[in-house]
Amino acid sequence: MGKTTLLLELASDAGEQAVYAAADGPAAALPGWWERLWADVAERAERGRTLVLIDEVQHFADWSARLKAEWDRVRRKRLPVHIVATGSSALRLARGSRESLAGRFERVTLTHWSAADATQVFGMSADEAASAVVRTGLYPGAMGLRGDPARWFAYVRDAIVEPAIGRDILALGAVRRPALLRQVFAVAASSPARVVSLQKLQGRLQDGGALETVAHYLALLEEAYLVAALEKYARGAMRRRAAPPKLVTLNNALCAVTHPDGAPEPTAERERFGAWVENACLAFAWNAGQRVTYWREEPLEVDGLIDGSWGRLAIEVKTGAFDTHDLRGLLEFCRRRRSFRPLLLCDPAHLGAAARLGVPAMSWRRYLTAGPEPG
Repeated sequence: MGKTTLLLELASDAGEQAVYAAADGPAAALPGWWERLWADVAERAERGRTLVLIDEVQHFADWSARLKAEWDRVRRKRLPVHIVATGSSALRLARGSRESLAGRFERVTLTHWSAADATQVFGMSADEAASAVVRTGLYPGAMGLRGDPARWFAYVRDAIVEPAIGRDILALGAVRRPALLRQVFAVAASSPARVVSLQKLQGRLQDGGALETVAHYLALLEEAYLVAALEKYARGAMRRRAAPPKLVTLNNALCAVTHPDGAPEPTAERERFGAWVENACLAFAWNAGQRVTYWREEPLEVDGLIDGSWGRLAIEVKTGAFDTHDLRGLLEFCRRRRSFRPLLLCDPAHLGAAARLGVPAMSWRRYLTAGPEPG
């Protein structure tokens, strides 16, 4: 996500009053590293406001309890110190902050990069960035490898997926069957934007597992910002929990390294490409902090319902030609739930057809770059 780059830029801006420390570096393994770090901080704080930047803090043993002790000491002595701690394991950071740091921190989550991020940082055009979001996803460390598919694949697999699945989640001690967790991830990531019952998901696993275990592993994958299991929109909580989830992979790069055929071709594999576009659109909203659900009452369905700072939107994603029949679910849901605004995301060539049908629409490429237009 670029956490280290961000901390180093902050350190450069702060100059001599910044202390950068990497908890996963060789020096951190030496005896007394933690004590020397805070002695340096205290010395600098005597000269003025000091910025402490601790990278990959979860690698340090008992990091949350130790950080709590140092923060409380800083407060008692009224030292002008500001602390920023980062980590690549959302699960381990969340557990540590809940256990020891309650009431002492502000949490900022760096989610997956958007097309707008790629245009600003890498100078990509809006269309190029939107296409990359769909076909290869966006990880800043992999951007320079896009011209070499084999190296790109290896980077995402070895530097993104394996640390998350094989280290961060397993380190929690909440996974008794690591092989089953990997299979749940593989099945979920190869089913982008699909409604899959837990029973069917269970049937696709090589190793059998109880439904409760499969559901627990899906929840862990969501906490790790890998796969979101979207609930069905319904009035009652019991009905929501009973309905099968819609699986959305939160970065299409994970789909590309999981599917045996890689990324789909827009013209040769239209159905699969459409599913990947829908997945990218729903993941974009989820990563932006919106509450995302779906709606289905056979034979009617709405791809995604968004409720949050963007407003209340009912979204339908179409990457080919469509008519009124194809939009029945969207129109019927918005007739029943007038607080939701319909929005059709389609190819630029079909915006005219949407206008003739009287349905608000925008290009899915523009949506991925700029977000939904205000109603």
